[in-house]
Amino acid sequence: MKKPSPLTFLLAAIVLSTVLHFLLPLQQLLKFPWRLVSILPLLTGIALNLSADQIFKRYNTTVKPFEKSNALITSGVFRITRNPMYLGMTLILLGIALLMGSITPYLVVIAFPILVDHWFISPEEKLLENTFGDQFRQYQRQIRKWI
Repeated sequence: MKKPSPLTFLLAAIVLSTVLHFLLPLQQLLKFPWRLVSILPLLTGIALNLSADQIFKRYNTTVKPFEKSNALITSGVFRITRNPMYLGMTLILLGIALLMGSITPYLVVIAFPILVDHWFISPEEKLLENTFGDQFRQYQRQIRKWI
């Protein structure tokens, strides 16, 4: 069975956040204009994803999960986090939750990185360890999984 892509996960999380907000808003945490603070995590998340994608292209290696990489990238945003794209997606979800202002979208913000870690990060890191061995283990010791 083919696993869904991280982008599919993100889009499903955005839809779920929106549905939860409109069907079960429970409590409004933020009112306008305070919701505009959402711009910061949204833009940061987008920037992390675009930056990581450019680095993958520069090193001519795959951005797709579960495909063998031909380079272990440790520069740019990968000096801050081993998973800048997943962190970026989580920040995008946080930005959306802040923009909506209600409490229920935060359930998705909490669940998303847990699911991503299980479905994507752990298997990807095993593949990287098998491919790059000690070089990846050294990188793992130096740079955190998230932040």
